Amino acid sequence: MSEYYKPLPKPSPTSRPFWDAARRHELALQRCGACRAFIYYPRDRCPKCFSDNLAWQRMSGRGKVYSFTVVRRASSRAFADAPYVLAIVELAEGPRMTTNIVAAPEDVRVEMPVEVCFDDVTPDHTLVKFKPA
Repeated sequence: MSEYYKPLPKPSPTSRPFWDAARRHELALQRCGACRAFIYYPRDRCPKCFSDNLAWQRMSGRGKVYSFTVVRRASSRAFADAPYVLAIVELAEGPRMTTNIVAAPEDVRVEMPVEVCFDDVTPDHTLVKFKPA
């Protein structure tokens, strides 16, 4: 593993279960026990009904590209590996996540089936990404 120069997540008590699951190569999202909504990004309360009755649920990791853009110009030196695909993936269970698609930009399409993959960027940090299914 080479040195990683991009910004890394700083887990909070609320988001730590998401990042711990990623390190185990699992995708887990919060689900509200009151209204049953999935929640992404991690929060202390459900954004739909404001309940704090939240639990973590393992997701299938399957989904489809809902929307995407190709980043061609680096916003900083840390992102000099442009072009890359920044996307919103709609999971099979319904929620949508912002993520990267690990594929050539010209191969990505809206509605394209994808599956989760994990990028172990440091011994303590694993990023959640998606690749063509």
